[in-house]
Amino acid sequence: MSNYKLPRKDNWIGRSSDQQLYLNEKIILSSIKSPFQSNQNKTIALLGYSSDEGVRRNHGRVGSSLGADTIRKQLGKMPNHLDNNTQLIDFGNLECNDEDLETLQSDLSVAVKFILENKAIPIILGGSHDLAYGHYNGLSQYLPKGKTIGIINFDAHFDFRPNTNGNTSGTPFYQIAMEHEAKNESIKYMALGIRKDANTKDLFEFAETHQANYLEQKYFCMTYLEHVELRLMQFIEDVDYLYTTIDLDGFSSAFAPGVSASSPMGFSPDIVLKSLKLILESGKLLGLDVVELNPNYDIDDQTAKLAASLVHYVIHKV
Repeated sequence: MSNYKLPRKDNWIGRSSDQQLYLNEKIILSSIKSPFQSNQNKTIALLGYSSDEGVRRNHGRVGSSLGADTIRKQLGKMPNHLDNNTQLIDFGNLECNDEDLETLQSDLSVAVKFILENKAIPIILGGSHDLAYGHYNGLSQYLPKGKTIGIINFDAHFDFRPNTNGNTSGTPFYQIAMEHEAKNESIKYMALGIRKDANTKDLFEFAETHQANYLEQKYFCMTYLEHVELRLMQFIEDVDYLYTTIDLDGFSSAFAPGVSASSPMGFSPDIVLKSLKLILESGKLLGLDVVELNPNYDIDDQTAKLAASLVHYVIHKV
């Protein structure tokens, strides 16, 4: 496995009580290399993808390798509303060795499959968005043949760039689409928050050719909530399971300045929370990740707190 790092207790800081009132008191530290079996009603597994190699290759601002631990430090301070029959386990980080992104993605697939086989829900903390390729493949390898996975990508970018010169943070869904095409299948993909000032026309053409669903950022807002919910429900009904990925650079820099590719023209947290509510209520969520946190450019931990709040919302609703 890639340069694997065990979880660190000093990433889980915050207030203490004698009632597990905070998540730093609830968290269990474990190893992805050790067998475990969930004996609770619900087990949530956190795994970090500590790499920004894909961003570097994609000519972005590096620093997202620090994202996973930074999210943990904010999440640990937050209140714990999980019941006693729910486990929250931190499995540490997968790190990139010698710029070998492809091996890291493969190792993530193995780790995600391991988590699912042990009856836990994987939440991957990133880290550059190339983790989506490894995450998706881990989910796919776990499921029996014939089951469909719908990808819901909260993002300003399609991430449909060709990987002609290697995998990057901009290629994961192109790679998935090509693998489906080789099997005469179509990718089940929906992007929410796409911006014309962040994607070239050939990427829009690729999306149309491969029957990808998407909503542009100007429609992905509370003003068009009914339309957003209708499009989401139609997509969710058409698949067996859901893989949800939240790219923090899709948010406006007013909410998320600390990302690899920031812009003031992004979406806001309220519409994302409304969308996540529908996803979680469907009961089809198989795996989720939050990506592209770059602490080097954050302001007062604003983006880290946003990422942690999103994870906090999901673990209490899933």
